[in-house]
Amino acid sequence: MNVDPILPGFYPDPTICRADDAYYLATSTFEYFPGVPVFRSTDLLRWEQVGNALDRPEQLRVMGGLFAASTGIYAPTLRYRDGVFWLVTTNVLEHGKGQLIVRTTDPAKGWSDPVYAEGATGIDPDLAWDEDGTCHLTWAGPDGITQVAVDPDTGRLLSEPRVLWGGTGLAFPEAPHLYARNGWWYLVIAEGGTERGHGVSVARSRAISGPFEAHPANPILSHRSTDHPVQNTGHADLVELFDGRWAAVYLGVRPRGSTPMFHVNGRETFLAGVDWVDDWPVVAEDAFDVPPQQTSFTDHFTGVHLHPRWISPGTDPRTFVSRDPGTPAGIVLAGGRSPETRDARHLLAVRARDTRWQAAAALPAGDAALVVRIDDAHWAGVERVGDVLTARAVVGPFDQRLATATGVSPEHPLAVRSVDHQDIPTPHNGPDRLEFGYLVGNEFQRLADIDGRYLSTEVASGFTGRVIGVEALATRAVLAEFSYAPLTAPPE
Repeated sequence: MNVDPILPGFYPDPTICRADDAYYLATSTFEYFPGVPVFRSTDLLRWEQVGNALDRPEQLRVMGGLFAASTGIYAPTLRYRDGVFWLVTTNVLEHGKGQLIVRTTDPAKGWSDPVYAEGATGIDPDLAWDEDGTCHLTWAGPDGITQVAVDPDTGRLLSEPRVLWGGTGLAFPEAPHLYARNGWWYLVIAEGGTERGHGVSVARSRAISGPFEAHPANPILSHRSTDHPVQNTGHADLVELFDGRWAAVYLGVRPRGSTPMFHVNGRETFLAGVDWVDDWPVVAEDAFDVPPQQTSFTDHFTGVHLHPRWISPGTDPRTFVSRDPGTPAGIVLAGGRSPETRDARHLLAVRARDTRWQAAAALPAGDAALVVRIDDAHWAGVERVGDVLTARAVVGPFDQRLATATGVSPEHPLAVRSVDHQDIPTPHNGPDRLEFGYLVGNEFQRLADIDGRYLSTEVASGFTGRVIGVEALATRAVLAEFSYAPLTAPPE
């Protein structure tokens, strides 16, 4: 049974394409900046992030604050045609502009300013070119899966929108993707909502514009009503491999703890094979032996630019991260929220990627916080003001100082970690326990802990997952080093 994601952590709504000698994959990012991480692989199993498609303010508008949580960038589609990569997505903060299209000849070297397909209102857009070279934009609209011919260079619509398919009758038909194979056009969609009822369905037609007939065995992928450790499976995108086989990437979650179970790292990206039987796709979930991914890293911030893994809710990290010639190591974080407030202002964050992990931040100067976050109403961490450390948890309207310690030198990094429950299993356990403290040498010194369910999607709601972030409190602080590692590391 394949239970390991190829992109662990908050990497939802995957889309994939093949180009030259490699595969490229992108995911959605919601309120975080930069938007739409892009990865490259030559074997589908191990992926390297080469950049972010939307990394300039003129490309991406996001907002901070609780009411902006899970807004921003929804599901993209990534395609390659005649030497050009195309990416289309939805920024729900600019819903009236229509779908957003950017392009590049090299995803590692930046993407164009966007054009907008005004009049194409909805989410989860797809681009596909027919036999005549006409580009078709397909998306999830209010009346079902909708399509229009489009000029991708300008965003101008070239036809009247038409509804292709309403799905099989399950809720929320969305995430359309179109593929041509063996004289058929295949329309793959997600249905059932992105929770436990999620699934993948498919229809086919002899023409890209339909009419489409549904697969008699729909859904072709779903784990609903099973005890599979990966749930919420759906939102698939297919790709033909270099050897003629086919594969699919799809999202899923790894819920843990007592019923109804809780997922904390968001919707992650998984890999499956695709066989063709009677010209219908059949998902082969165990076609690939997916290894545990190498997720650990230590960042000393020595490069000119931040690594593309770093993100920030509601703002561009470059607006508050700088380098001071008088600071020999690390980066300077401009002052963010005050210690008395709750809403992140200048949070520099990375995704939590494992079921058990530890993160530490060396902050030799300034007041700062290291937090685990889903949104501004669901976070917990350790704050340092002067020589006082405070473990703090914010859950909905509740804001609790859990413990304090005084006289802790700035030479001791702030630390947080996710661990197993140590008590006897009961019907009331969350997915993990989150511990907050600091390091003395390599030893973790715990101030306090909370049940991890309070920082889960089932409690917080929304479409994202846990991130781990550092913020300067009120005045600037120096971040010299950040480390992250699973507590049980995968083999090299």
